[in-house]
Amino acid sequence: MTVQPIRLFGDPVLRTPAAEVVDFDKELATLVKDLWDTMESQEGAGLAAPQLGVGLRVFTYHCDGFAGHLVNPTWTAVGDDIQDGEEGCLSIPGLYWDCKRARNIVARGWDMHGEPLQIEGTDLLARCVQHETDHLDGVLFVDRLDATTRKAAMKAIREADWFEGSTPTIKQSPHSLFGGS
Repeated sequence: MTVQPIRLFGDPVLRTPAAEVVDFDKELATLVKDLWDTMESQEGAGLAAPQLGVGLRVFTYHCDGFAGHLVNPTWTAVGDDIQDGEEGCLSIPGLYWDCKRARNIVARGWDMHGEPLQIEGTDLLARCVQHETDHLDGVLFVDRLDATTRKAAMKAIREADWFEGSTPTIKQSPHSLFGGS
């Protein structure tokens, strides 16, 4: 098992958009395995490469009975239904807030061998795909919280035992609730 340290809120890599994967090679396969092993060791629903300090567009997921990985993902909402529920992040450990996401999505990308993939997700799987894709754009789920909740979240993060950064920042997502590129 190759468990890697997870980058925590305040690490600049979490705010940097990740590059498209262009080489579907042994290094990518190793990254996917490291993401998987680390995610599973923390009992996470998903983990994106920037959370391991790697600026590539790839993530793993394991939730609602579905498991796998997606390289260079895009997603679109199916319908207008919104879910508003508790969300957390391995890079913001132990803290959870309600966050709005599209309820139903279709995601497309590739597997580590360069074969096309499509994922249709509802509820938790849809939330996970949106959350992990946001990571690839340098966006964290706290950026999506309403102003009052975000203010409380920033206070809780600053007071967390694990937080060693400077003043937390908020970033605007390039994706609406109804589709991501």
